[in-house]
Amino acid sequence: MASPLKQFEINPIIPLQIGGADVSFTNSALYMAIAAVLCAGFMIFGMRRGAIVPGRLQCAVELSYEFIANLLRDTVGSEGRKYFPFVFTIFMFVLFGNLLGMTPYSFTFTSHIIVTFAMAFVIFVGVTVLGFVKHGFHFFSFFVPPGTPLPLYPLLIPIEIISYLSRPISLSVRLFANMLAGHTLLKVIAGFVGLLGVFGILPLAFVVALTGLEVLIAFLQAYVFAILTCLYINDSLNLH
Repeated sequence: MASPLKQFEINPIIPLQIGGADVSFTNSALYMAIAAVLCAGFMIFGMRRGAIVPGRLQCAVELSYEFIANLLRDTVGSEGRKYFPFVFTIFMFVLFGNLLGMTPYSFTFTSHIIVTFAMAFVIFVGVTVLGFVKHGFHFFSFFVPPGTPLPLYPLLIPIEIISYLSRPISLSVRLFANMLAGHTLLKVIAGFVGLLGVFGILPLAFVVALTGLEVLIAFLQAYVFAILTCLYINDSLNLH
């Protein structure tokens, strides 16, 4: 039986070297491109007609739009509307990446920490720059909880700074770990179905149940990634 971790191997499709650096087009890059194309196709074809009475695809697009719009409004307020394209793109890209990984013989690029950390780091840098642009050096007051007595500053300020700097790590690890663990468990249990023959019906039932759970987690993790992005934007705009 193949290793359950083999499904996470990154393999080059088009080997390419530039200046001694390996910039090959890999299976991970391929599925990221497919996810981006699917996101674009979903939006374009869903809103192509713009009917007053929406069909199924248009309804799905409108529900996605309203979901993120309401999420931004609830967490950031009216000022967050200008950041809707950014948050919506992140949500859809992560969601399609997660769901694409549920397709047999596909590749889950969100199960790699380098991918999730790159997205989380871009968000972290973006909201930090946003905070400095809006508040200037007053942004440093974010690391001092309101009402904190002066003697506690040496203790709480380092804790706040460490907590802030750990955001891209926690954001990326949460998504990566859930995708990695879920797909590994599915592969392990699925391996017993063939080995046990007629007695494999129980592992098969577990696989079916876990597949449904993984689809739910795919949506949940995209939601968590989006709502944390909204909360980080809110912190940068409104501080404490």
